[in-house]
Amino acid sequence: MTTVERIHIVQGDITGLEVDAIVNAANQTLLGGGGVDGAVHRRAGPELVSACRAVAEVRPGVRCPTGQARLTPGFLLPARYVIHTVGPIWHGGQRGEDGLLAACYENSLRLAAEHAIESIAFAAISCGVYRFPLQRAARISIQAICDHLARAARPETVWLVAFETEVARAWSEALSARLSNG
Repeated sequence: MTTVERIHIVQGDITGLEVDAIVNAANQTLLGGGGVDGAVHRRAGPELVSACRAVAEVRPGVRCPTGQARLTPGFLLPARYVIHTVGPIWHGGQRGEDGLLAACYENSLRLAAEHAIESIAFAAISCGVYRFPLQRAARISIQAICDHLARAARPETVWLVAFETEVARAWSEALSARLSNG
């Protein structure tokens, strides 16, 4: 199976997917928030907050710095695990946002591989309230995912789950461009 054949784009609710792990677009506290983060915490149940509180702080109030990833059980989610990653807030592209966003995908996939996770699902990290430009984010995510899959057997399958049609379209266009460019 080629790298691209291991990537699937679907529209729907990431919290309902039956995969080994879903990636939560979290904030640095890991204690819940809005958007995908809030939906993941609501569906997983209160045990998720407890598990997140148990993650050691690297500095006061920060359990997961931007670009990094942490793993917890999925609790009431259909997914066995939640990989929490903190995307960058868009500041015009002059503060290393592209590299930090790529690191979110790379570190989440690395963590999945380390834990023998076969299937993983991502939402569009940083494309909501963090205002990362959608087309740019789609290109970065596809690049990071394809780079990882080209050198690693795990995860075997990557799901890109778009809550909105425009996100699915952006990912599809970025994946098609990747195919066209080799």
